[in-house]
Amino acid sequence: MELGKFGIWQPAYATTPDMAKRLENLGYTALWLGGPPPDLAGIADILSATDNLVVGSSIYNIYNGDAATVAAAYRRIDQQFPDRLLLGIGVGHPEQTKGYGTPMATLRTFLDDLDTHGLARERRALAALGPKMLEVARDRTGGSLPYLVSAEHTRRARTVLGPQKLLAPEQKVVLEPDAERARALARPRIKHPYLGLVNYRNNLRRLGFTDDDLAGDGSNRLIDALTVYGQPTEIAQGLRAHLDAGADHVQIQLVSEKSAPHPAIPDVLLQVYDDAAFQSYEILAAALAITPSTRVPCR
Repeated sequence: MELGKFGIWQPAYATTPDMAKRLENLGYTALWLGGPPPDLAGIADILSATDNLVVGSSIYNIYNGDAATVAAAYRRIDQQFPDRLLLGIGVGHPEQTKGYGTPMATLRTFLDDLDTHGLARERRALAALGPKMLEVARDRTGGSLPYLVSAEHTRRARTVLGPQKLLAPEQKVVLEPDAERARALARPRIKHPYLGLVNYRNNLRRLGFTDDDLAGDGSNRLIDALTVYGQPTEIAQGLRAHLDAGADHVQIQLVSEKSAPHPAIPDVLLQVYDDAAFQSYEILAAALAITPSTRVPCR
C-alpha cells in the first residue's frame, strides 16, 4: 500500500469520485475520508474513478455500526481494489454519543471482533491520542491517525509506536500570510466542536496547554500550534515538520474562507470544497513538490 508523504482529508459526505480524480491528477496519493458509514458506501466508487489513489477512513466511529458490517464492507472493496483501502477507526466522544462506554474496553471488543471477521491488523489504524491508546494502536493495528495535533505530539507518538508502525497525523492549513486573518479563519473550526470535547482537551493538556489556552475561543498559542498558515512555502515547512518529528504521512485539512454552517449544529462551520479549494490544493502540491509520479512505499 503506497500512501506517499501527503494526502488530503475531507468529510466522506462531501467527497465525490470526481473530486478524488482531481486530487490524484494533482499528484496526491491518498485521500482520507472523515465519518464514512458502516458499509463504507461511496469508497468503491472513488477507487473506481482513480488509478492508484489510496483511500483511508479518518475516521470510522466504532459506535456507528458493528465490526461485522464494516469488516464485510472492507473485504468486498479490497477484493475489487486490492491494497488501496486502509480502515482508520476511533472511539468517538462521550459528548456526541449516547450510551458511550469505557473507551478502552469498548475499543478492545471492537478490535477483537475485527480479528474474528478477518480484517488484518496491518489494514487498520487507530485514531490514538494518549499514550495508552497509542500502545493499543501499536499492538493491535498498523498504526495511528491522530487528529488535531501538533508536531510535538507526532514526536511523542512515534516514541510510543516504535519505528515500524504507520503514523499519519491530520494537520489543518490556512493559505493566508496574515497571522490575525489566518487565526480568525482557523479559530471557529477548532473551537466548534473540538474544544468542547474532553478527549481533545485532555490531549492538549498533555501537550502543555493550560485551561487558559483552552478557554473561550482558544488562545493564539493554541491556534498557532494546531494550524499551519502563511505563504505556501511556509505551509510546506510546517507540514514537513511532522515528517521530521517521525510521521510517515500527513493528512492535509484545508481551512479557507468558504464555509457553511452545519445543518444541525450551526456553530460548527463546514468547509466548502469548490474550485477555489482545489486551486488551494494545487498551490500546496506545488509547494510540496508533489507530482503525479511522486510515490514512496508505506511502512
